[in-house]
Amino acid sequence: MRRLGYLFVVLVLGLTLSACKGSDSGSSGKSPQARLAAAKKTFDTADYIGFTLSTGDLPDGLQGLLSATGTGTHDPAFTGSVKVQTKVADITAPLVAVDSLVYAKLPFVGWNTIDPADYGAPDPADLMDPAVGVSSLFTATQSPTAGESQRSGDQVLTTIDGTLPASAVKNVFPSAGTADFSVSYTLTADDAVDSATITGPFYAGSDDVTYTISFDLKADKVAIQAPA
Repeated sequence: MRRLGYLFVVLVLGLTLSACKGSDSGSSGKSPQARLAAAKKTFDTADYIGFTLSTGDLPDGLQGLLSATGTGTHDPAFTGSVKVQTKVADITAPLVAVDSLVYAKLPFVGWNTIDPADYGAPDPADLMDPAVGVSSLFTATQSPTAGESQRSGDQVLTTIDGTLPASAVKNVFPSAGTADFSVSYTLTADDAVDSATITGPFYAGSDDVTYTISFDLKADKVAIQAPA
């Protein structure tokens, strides 16, 4: 009886560990490609998407995007704040992107329309565009490979690594160079993207930069409109 009890405990522990950590494509048995396609569908049907994009640093003298945080929709539209590195100083500003215009509340001058490309940044509203936004990268990922699954709070996240062609990244980030990028996603058990880490020539002619994007596909509803 003691031996049977011992074997039972070992079996239960083994099943528990297998559920929390593994090297397959997930409990669904889907291929990495299928999981990324499902992640795109989930992303593209979300009503409000919270996200935080950031990089540890940018090369000295480069004018580019350091971070962005806020909420977007598929209108497309965005409201939040951004931080950019310029040749003079770093600038943090509230930002609204709606109706194909981008507004930033700049120091001393208040709300003004801007061209994000002047700061080496994409239009944040376009990040939500199904055709040329962040989710377009999911299905453009080449040779995706599923890694281990790890528990994070009440979720089990699976890593999927792959390569992104420069043309796909350039659709999202117009300043990108011509070399391929590496990408690592984390997906939930129901194939919702939790994060993406992308490394490569985001700024043509400069050293590689790594951006990490965290997503909340169930963000609170927000009103996004042009500033008065």
